[in-house]
Amino acid sequence: MVRTCLKCIQHYFDGLENLLPCNHCRKLHELTASIYFTGPIPLSTYMRIYKKGDIVDIKGTGTIQRGMPHKCYHGKTGRVYNVTQHAVGIIVNKQVKGRILAKRINVRIEHVKHSKSRDSFLQRVKENESKKLEAKQKGSWVELKRQPAPPRDAHFVSTKKNEPQLLEPIPYEFMA
Repeated sequence: MVRTCLKCIQHYFDGLENLLPCNHCRKLHELTASIYFTGPIPLSTYMRIYKKGDIVDIKGTGTIQRGMPHKCYHGKTGRVYNVTQHAVGIIVNKQVKGRILAKRINVRIEHVKHSKSRDSFLQRVKENESKKLEAKQKGSWVELKRQPAPPRDAHFVSTKKNEPQLLEPIPYEFMA
């Protein structure tokens, strides 16, 4: 059994290797920094502006240990409710047994980035507003609901260099 945390390694040397691994075992690699992103953090990380109500993604950066989120919040999306000098307060949904709780956590800005989940919706709102304005000027009605993609149109398939093939199942042969 692979032991990765100090507590379990100590148990191993104390002769208690039959104990189950703790919560840290096999989890320490989750928030470690990638070997491809070494060195200082880019300044653009610190230049981003966060406002109350922004939707952000939580992604723990292994190079900065201060203000790091717990592993259960890694990869989650939440809404900013508080902004301080070096950190933001985020409301995140967390499943606890059978219910979902709105948790308030404080995370440094190195572990947070703006979410792109709402961009397509906001773009669609702008397009709909321009469509409504055009329709109002023309005095016509416009459909604003999204429609599913229609099926392909009917067409002919040439068989000159594309001979039809007969597809049938292979007969079963019993091999004793």
